[in-house]
Amino acid sequence: MNFTFTEDQLAFREAISRFLMTEAAPEMLREIWETDAGRSPDLRAKIAEQGLTALSVPEACGGLGMDDVAWALMTQELGYYAIPDSMADMAYVAAGLLSAMPASEQRDQWLGQIAEGSIRVAVGHSVNPLVADAKNADLLLLNHGDEIHGLSNSQVESVVNPSIDASRRLYEVQWQPSAQTLLASGEQGRALQALTMNRGALSTAGQLLGLAQRMLDLSVDYVAQRKQFGKPIGSFQAVKHHLADVATKIEFAKPVLYRAAYALAHGESQVDVRVSHAKLACCEAAWLAARHGIQVHGAMGYTWEVDLQMFMKRAWSLDSAWGDRGLHKNRIAHHVLTAEVGPGLTFGE
Repeated sequence: MNFTFTEDQLAFREAISRFLMTEAAPEMLREIWETDAGRSPDLRAKIAEQGLTALSVPEACGGLGMDDVAWALMTQELGYYAIPDSMADMAYVAAGLLSAMPASEQRDQWLGQIAEGSIRVAVGHSVNPLVADAKNADLLLLNHGDEIHGLSNSQVESVVNPSIDASRRLYEVQWQPSAQTLLASGEQGRALQALTMNRGALSTAGQLLGLAQRMLDLSVDYVAQRKQFGKPIGSFQAVKHHLADVATKIEFAKPVLYRAAYALAHGESQVDVRVSHAKLACCEAAWLAARHGIQVHGAMGYTWEVDLQMFMKRAWSLDSAWGDRGLHKNRIAHHVLTAEVGPGLTFGE
């Protein structure tokens, strides 16, 4: 199994990283979040121009046709620069859901609009009681039993729900299913819902890993400048140990994330447990980065004036998005206790 990334995937990640470094500085994000909508149409258009919204849209619909493995890199960048998770929900989760549906004129039109960045899409699922960006969405993809429906904003009523993360716009969506909005049902609907669940969980896992890396970088910068007893506190062994623990967690989580992305891209039978493992590993890295980041900042990292709090609160919010820890631990436990495990199965793949 080849875990290396292609030159195209790495080059695209580098281009997106350089772009977001310039266009999504923390001070700019703060200004955007303080607006009523909490979103910048200008920034969204620029991201679309970079090709991110077209990444996993099929080439026949005007996209780049790249798979989940490429998104394992992109979601880390979105997390590192604190881009709202609704971007990944649209460009990755929604695009993947629509691409898996049978071809139709309506489906191809929606995919083309996602690639162009001319439409906002919100995705609902039974594991998420609240829908991100529902009020701003042009299209909502929602579940009802084993059905998937596509609705316009005028067909739903959205009630805002506050979040600890200033960048998140979460809504309770009230709506009525109908035959006119039905996109899939029965066995096909259940399969698409399972696929959407795994993509959503993998998306948040990648973002959490990017957040962990950003919090570690901010902490390293801080301890190199903050002095006590005439020395940078980063020279003290206890502080080094805190940050080294975070770096270790991040490095151990990366291959787990990439393995899950590979399993999802290739439709492996154990994809559920791979995705749940990735979500848990990345959650652990992000939570440790937040906890130790606060400690090395002397608790001031929690205050509004310090950038660390932006990424810390995002990590806390995403921890329960697309399945909390209990759900993902149960999926792993079910696999370990009921499935055949061992080296024969592992190397047989």
